[in-house]
Amino acid sequence: MLRSLYSGVSGMRGFQTKLDVIGNNIANVNTAGFKAGRVMFKDILSQTVAGGTAPVDGVNGGVNPKQIGLGVAIGSIDTVHTPGSAQTTNVPTDLRIDGDGFFVVSTDGTDATAYLTRAGNFTVDPNGNLVNEDGMFVMSAGAAGPIQIDPTTYTSFSIGQDGFITATNTDGETEQLDQIGIAKVTNPGGLEKVGNSLYKLTPYADAGAITDITTNAGDTGRGAVIAGQLEMSNVDLTNEFTDMIVAQRGFQANSRIITTSDSILEEVVNLKR
Repeated sequence: MLRSLYSGVSGMRGFQTKLDVIGNNIANVNTAGFKAGRVMFKDILSQTVAGGTAPVDGVNGGVNPKQIGLGVAIGSIDTVHTPGSAQTTNVPTDLRIDGDGFFVVSTDGTDATAYLTRAGNFTVDPNGNLVNEDGMFVMSAGAAGPIQIDPTTYTSFSIGQDGFITATNTDGETEQLDQIGIAKVTNPGGLEKVGNSLYKLTPYADAGAITDITTNAGDTGRGAVIAGQLEMSNVDLTNEFTDMIVAQRGFQANSRIITTSDSILEEVVNLKR
């Protein structure tokens, strides 16, 4: 069989994956805290038809090896952690990280079930817990526990850029409560997406545990917490549609390789007639 036939098949599979990633990016263009993905290709091991020879002084020059490529493969599917644009909502529990870092949320308020997120659309539940849209608890600095603002004790509160929550009690006095935790990982691209705008900490993202990498805003490169704003998706529709055109043409070109190879094979089969 012709090598070009299988090369065309590998190219179509690769561009199909690229179109899948582009489609997911476009679908999440308005998802708060979403980070776009990208597909990187790499060539498959080439078949060596003839090896190269080294030059011999005074006898002959060198000869380059002859190799035929066998197609393309997916090199990586990366998550691009560039910051998204800020959307002002004026909701005091809507938070945005101005810089590096992630909010830490947990299903049961412990670090054992903690996840990372850039989506800061939080609310306060009837028990005074600061939670995300799925009811997961927002963790304090050091992932020490959930943040709670007792509604029977405090009448109002505000969140500063350092993540500290300043609340006003029923006597009109202000108190400083918990500080919102901000986690920073060494390799954000190594985080595992688990849905619902959440990331799972993995060993190839950071060697430390959640409690080790979670401190406070402004600490060792962590960004400031901006209240009343949300970080929107970092998807650039101009780039996505341009990549879609390139992927579509690449898919069409590889399909043409297959049809051309099929025509050649048909001619070979017809030689016996």
